[in-house]
Amino acid sequence: MSETTPNLEMPYILPSQAQKHVTHNEALQRLDAVTQLVITARLSHPPASPVEGACYEVAPAPTPTDAWTGQAGTIAVWQDAAWTFVTPRPGWRAVFTGDARLHIHDGTGFRPYDAVSDLQRLGVNATPDEVNRLAVSGDATLLSHAGHGHQLKINKATTTDTASLLFQSGWSGRAEMGLSGADTFAIKTSADGTVWQEALRVDGAGRVQLPQRPIARAATATGTSTPADGSESGFATLPVSQGGFALGASVAGGGQSLVVPATGIYLVILKAEVQPAGTFSLAVKAGAQTIATLREFSSASSRHAATVTALAALTAGDVLRLAYTGSATITYGSDRTEVLIAML
Repeated sequence: MSETTPNLEMPYILPSQAQKHVTHNEALQRLDAVTQLVITARLSHPPASPVEGACYEVAPAPTPTDAWTGQAGTIAVWQDAAWTFVTPRPGWRAVFTGDARLHIHDGTGFRPYDAVSDLQRLGVNATPDEVNRLAVSGDATLLSHAGHGHQLKINKATTTDTASLLFQSGWSGRAEMGLSGADTFAIKTSADGTVWQEALRVDGAGRVQLPQRPIARAATATGTSTPADGSESGFATLPVSQGGFALGASVAGGGQSLVVPATGIYLVILKAEVQPAGTFSLAVKAGAQTIATLREFSSASSRHAATVTALAALTAGDVLRLAYTGSATITYGSDRTEVLIAML
């Protein structure tokens, strides 16, 4: 039978032992030292004036000296004007007064215990899962500085992965910003959480693109004609188009109307190559609204190019067409007679 306990190495009182109180008191001293263990410091040599009951972790380097010689890795306890040494075991816990932190012995020495460093999941008033390892439910989440700035970092493994912020309504996505499947920063929106539109894109050089911004270049069919006074015509092609512009219904004088995709303020440029026979005007109209007008008040003149620019408040579904008054020969075609339009 061993003469000491297996964990704290407290001595047993043996049968027929003399001075049993000595053995008993030695066990109490050891129990008093390691129960609710508080370690004053980690040192390699004894302090000059230790307090009764003070505990120290004997550091292995530099080599322990004086009364601590050969005791590296033990706990030195000052009791009754003498040093008692206890060998800690893996898993023992102690609070170090120097940093007021809990330390746990790892078989070599006491190491600071971090309650959250190795957590696989964390929920704050919420339940985390395999995908959402950190889950927080509350009215707000505060991330603040510690004296200077503060950064929130979102990292992804490869270019084709995603690093983004997703904004949801009723757990259905409505907006997302970040690096989604590429290294180009983008902002996307969705009306239903399924079909997404890229609203903004910024490349690595800082160039900004608005893929859904309504922009169109509406060209007329190539040819020359003299439209009748009061007549209207439309467009044949859209050499440039994004954001939903489309050709609509046929116009009596030829071509198709241009359909406005979204409500907003638009910059409208009307270009035309004309040869007036007298007073003449060419206008872009949306219903009864005149958007931009080219006017010629002189007598007949040679063929020339003219341009007019205007701002207009348009509504989704408005249809644009060309309206004529007076008499002139128009040279049609791309870069001759056309409308350039962009939402601001």
